[in-house]
Amino acid sequence: MEGPAFGLRKALMRLGLDLMNLKLNHIQHIGLPVTNLKTSEAFYQKLGFTNVMASGFDYHGARGSVAMMRRGSMILELYQMPEAQLAEIRTRTDGHIDHIAFDVDNIDEAFAALKCAAFTIVEDVPVFLPFWNKGCKYFFILGPDGERLEFNQIL
Repeated sequence: MEGPAFGLRKALMRLGLDLMNLKLNHIQHIGLPVTNLKTSEAFYQKLGFTNVMASGFDYHGARGSVAMMRRGSMILELYQMPEAQLAEIRTRTDGHIDHIAFDVDNIDEAFAALKCAAFTIVEDVPVFLPFWNKGCKYFFILGPDGERLEFNQIL
């Protein structure tokens, strides 16, 4: 019996977009909001992580900072939001993992496939950040409980 999900999958496949075969290479990084980037960097360095990329980002007219900390194949994204957002982060009681990021080969294909499949996408288009050597593009979808899943292509 063919239900709505099967019909959606057939329509996506006609468009060349098959979510079951959307290439997710690996978990690219786990994003951790921190209240003091220098303190957090030092903590994770004691655990054997090395800062492999540092940058800044704009958020609602203010500047935040980020450090990608690597140990082997694991990457933690430590980021400090601008001061106005830090109070909320300091008062969290349910933990601090903000998102899980999946590495993809083609951000535009991933965006189109997930949009066509009616996933809740946070951004209107993939967003460029001046991270890594040539930058990266990303977007988030929301899971059923509001969890944020990032799809990211390092350019």
